[in-house]
Amino acid sequence: MKLARFEFNNEISCGVVTDNGIIDFKKIDFPHHDLQSLIEAGPEALAMLKEHCEGVAAHYPLTDVTLLAPIPRPGKFLAIGMNYKKHVEEASKLGVDERKHQTWFNKQITCVNDPFGKIEKGVTEKLDYEVELGVVIGKRSKKLTADNVRDAIFGYLIVNDVSARDWQFHTLTFTMGKSFDTHGPIGPWIVTADEIENPENLDLRCYVNGELRQSNNTSQMIHGINDQLIYLSTAFTLEPGDIIATGTPEGVGVAMEPPVFLQPGDVVKCEIDQIGAIENAVVA
Repeated sequence: MKLARFEFNNEISCGVVTDNGIIDFKKIDFPHHDLQSLIEAGPEALAMLKEHCEGVAAHYPLTDVTLLAPIPRPGKFLAIGMNYKKHVEEASKLGVDERKHQTWFNKQITCVNDPFGKIEKGVTEKLDYEVELGVVIGKRSKKLTADNVRDAIFGYLIVNDVSARDWQFHTLTFTMGKSFDTHGPIGPWIVTADEIENPENLDLRCYVNGELRQSNNTSQMIHGINDQLIYLSTAFTLEPGDIIATGTPEGVGVAMEPPVFLQPGDVVKCEIDQIGAIENAVVA
């Protein structure tokens, strides 16, 4: 299923996205009214939702609602750096050393933005884009193994890891340059894990003003999704609703010759096969 959070007539709700529109949780007497609660309730709640939606027509067409960030305040919003070989190569030309271990940083949860929300430029002079596959954790997990790691995944969404490159290297953790308000658009919805047979064979693309800037396939990740979640859960507990951004391919603006950064008026579109697309305009 595709699960969305949305606004209609100044009210926020959640629902199932169908070919004809959205089925509103509130109108089918479903006990969970937000996606975080649904995720925390486990597989039984998802099965119940499918039953509640059987034979139900969409309540609103997609064009009548405003899609919102599916999880507005995840417990953790983590992202891995340098996880596509060609991105490592372009970064090395800028003096960024190749890493021996998985390189993780936090995006502060206050950066979360809607799938079609405005990206505020803020004080950065070097605003950049990064299309990424996002993994939504489905259950409390520690010390995951190859045998059970996929059980920890609730679903997938698109992440634009918007980056303030001049602020990114103020600290070794990258956190300052990765966490400006509005610099974490996610969505447009969560696609449940059962809908995507192989998340490591998805084409992902990023366009700026209609120009293709990034294009690759998740099969080219250096550290696969399983390895990422096993690595993270070795150190700390992953919890329902946590968002894991799995890395961006080559083609970022800072690596262009000369570098080209986002400016107010630019429109960034990130899309991933089997999920959809998010699109965000840059404002001053």
